[in-house]
Amino acid sequence: MRIFVTGATGFLGSYVAEDLVAQGHDVAVLLRPGTRPWRLTAILDRLTVIEGTLDDPSTLGNGLRSFAPDAVVHMAWRGVGNSERNSKDQARNIADTVEMADLAADAGATIFVGAGSQAEYGPYNRAIAESNVPRPTTFYGIAKLASGLMAERHCAERKLRFAWLRIFSVYGPKDNEAWLIPSLIRTLRANGHMALTGCEQRWGFLHARDAAAAVRLVLTSPVAQGIYNLGSPDAPQLRDTVRRLHELIGAGELGLGEVPYRPDQVMVLAADMTRLEALGWRPVVGLDQGLRETLAWHAAAERGTS
Repeated sequence: MRIFVTGATGFLGSYVAEDLVAQGHDVAVLLRPGTRPWRLTAILDRLTVIEGTLDDPSTLGNGLRSFAPDAVVHMAWRGVGNSERNSKDQARNIADTVEMADLAADAGATIFVGAGSQAEYGPYNRAIAESNVPRPTTFYGIAKLASGLMAERHCAERKLRFAWLRIFSVYGPKDNEAWLIPSLIRTLRANGHMALTGCEQRWGFLHARDAAAAVRLVLTSPVAQGIYNLGSPDAPQLRDTVRRLHELIGAGELGLGEVPYRPDQVMVLAADMTRLEALGWRPVVGLDQGLRETLAWHAAAERGTS
């Protein structure tokens, strides 16, 4: 297949691009002028690069029509950091998503896959299924929900097969430094002290390779359409994951219980994966293996050899 990926310079997007290339697909990526695509270095010479931005749909559309994709995977998003999740600028992502569906159809694509979020659901005290009522509590979650709903309607009008992946916690090498696992690794490897909540939350972590394989499965399966959760089917207590990482590093201190829970603290972040599993997906990277890989990558990055 010929597949165009937005957001491929981001963490999960880079894994998606790498997975698709490894499976023999012809992949094009959107690259903003001046961006350093360090996560894509290993496969950059095997990609078609379309320079442009979501703010310039006419130029982007020209590049997309030239590539003539069979499918579009839309993973680009403005404002993913915690400090930006209640910004009114989140609304711009809704227009971006619908515009990208239009550009996909205009370029001849027949499949549109978008990256949603568990934030669309809001807090639940159990594993969340796709049939559960969305109750987002942030502008980020609201914008993701609205984007998926509008893109689904628009794709039906434009005759594109549509799938929307509500992504839970994903980790692995090349992750954003601000997230929990990279922050823990950086602090503990420096023999520092990491202040944490009690970490009694049930929290599932899925390796990015397994997440990318799921995106590919949804892309290539002709029966895959609608909303799918994308997360780990296992959700142990967060303190188990944190303590295991501490054991593997063998340095630093964990300050469990030193940070109070937020008033809106999510205590269960677990995905019911029945729907995706029905397509034949299963994760293959165990948490212990994934943590070891991630640690090894950080060590190599410090040595300048990653």
